[in-house]
Amino acid sequence: MSTGTPTADGRMIALAHHAARALLEGVLTRHGVTFHQSVTLRAVVAAGGSVGRGDLVRDVVGSLKTDESVVRGVTEELTHAKLLEEDPADASRVRLTDAGRELYETTTQETAGISARLYAGIPAEDLAVAGRVLTLVTERANAELAGV
Repeated sequence: MSTGTPTADGRMIALAHHAARALLEGVLTRHGVTFHQSVTLRAVVAAGGSVGRGDLVRDVVGSLKTDESVVRGVTEELTHAKLLEEDPADASRVRLTDAGRELYETTTQETAGISARLYAGIPAEDLAVAGRVLTLVTERANAELAGV
């Protein structure tokens, strides 16, 4: 067994992802929200607080690589929980409620502290290289999924 610097591969990336996600899930569980719900809320926030239902579904499906029906179900869960609501200006859109925004801001603040600890001391150059590599891997995987 080599004791040198490990080379990044799919397994190593998956291990990092699952370890970090377990920490995130701990925060989300304390606040009664699932990972899928959190990703969906984030997509609404990223869209400015209101988004067309179809755009939301496409965005979250693209992020989570899951079925549209799952995302539609999650959107209904969030609406039932009064974290999202139909946009009164346009019934084809959903928007964050005050409770949804508060939940998103609270969980984001808590997870920012975790992220800060996880990335502390890693040189900016290393993070830039990792960002480029992961972007390329993601682009290639998405192309494979699209059959390109």
